[in-house]
Amino acid sequence: MQYEVVGVQFKQVGKKYFFDPNGFELKKGDYVLVETVRGMEFGTVVIAPKLVGEEDVFLPLKPVMRIATEEDIEKHRQNKADEAYAIEACEQLIVKNKLDMQLLGCEYTFDRTKLIFYFTAEGRVDFRQLVKDLAYTFRLRIELRQIGVRDAAKMIGGLGPCGRVLCCTSFLGEFATVTIKMAKNQQLSLNPSKISGICGKLLCCLKYENETYVELMKRLPDVGNRVLTELGEGRVRSINMISETLMVEYKDTIRKHDASEILKILDRKVKKEEIQIDPELKQLID
Repeated sequence: MQYEVVGVQFKQVGKKYFFDPNGFELKKGDYVLVETVRGMEFGTVVIAPKLVGEEDVFLPLKPVMRIATEEDIEKHRQNKADEAYAIEACEQLIVKNKLDMQLLGCEYTFDRTKLIFYFTAEGRVDFRQLVKDLAYTFRLRIELRQIGVRDAAKMIGGLGPCGRVLCCTSFLGEFATVTIKMAKNQQLSLNPSKISGICGKLLCCLKYENETYVELMKRLPDVGNRVLTELGEGRVRSINMISETLMVEYKDTIRKHDASEILKILDRKVKKEEIQIDPELKQLID
C-alpha cells in the first residue's frame, strides 16, 4: 500500500519527517504548520508531495494543519529572535545555581507553551532549582534536554579536519552509525587523531565511501592470499584499493599487478584477528 506524504523539516539542517499533505497543494520551500507530539509546529517543506510505501512511514501519519500565513511566519521569526534573551537569562541562572553544565541553545514551541533548553555536561546535573527559576522568569513550561557530543557539535558548528564546514552542520540531517571497521576497510591508520572529528567521535565521512570499499574487497584478494598470474603463483603482500593494484611476492621477486592481471585467487584465508584497540580509540566508538 502506498501513502501520499510531504517531507517537512523543522531546523535548517535537521531530520526530515513525513506528514499527510491533507489536500493542500504544497511545493518545496513552502512554510506549513503541522501536528506533532509537541503540538503545532512551524516547518518548511523540503520534499514535495509524493507516494511512498508503507515501510517508509510511521502510521498513523500526522496531517499538515495549514499553509503558514504571514502572521504565522512573523510569529515564528519573533520566537527565534527571543531565543537570544532566553539563552542569556538561562546562562545567568546557571552561574547563580553553580551548575557544571554548558548551555548550547534553546527553542520555543510555535505556540510558546514550552521553552526547551539544550545543554551538555560531563555527568548528571541536578537542575531542579534551575527549572523552577526559569519557569518563574518566563512563566511557561520549561524543559532541559541534555544532548550528546555529536548533537552539540551540530548545534555549535565549526570546521572539520578537511577544512570544510562540519557535515552535520551543513547537510547531514541524521547521524549514521560509524565503526572502526570502516576505517580499517579504507586502510586508514587507526590513530584517534586521524579518524576522529571535533566532537571526539569517529568521522561521519568514514561512512560515505564504505560501501564502495566493501564491494572492492569482494573482488580483490586479501593480503596473504595465494594468486595465479602470468608469472606464476605468488602471494599478495599489499593492496591499493583506490588504484586496484596489488604487490605480489614470487620466489625471487616482487611485482606490481593490476587486479585484472590476477588470473585466479587460489585461496581466501582471511585472518580474523581481533583489532587491538587502545583505550583512547575505544572512546571514539558510539
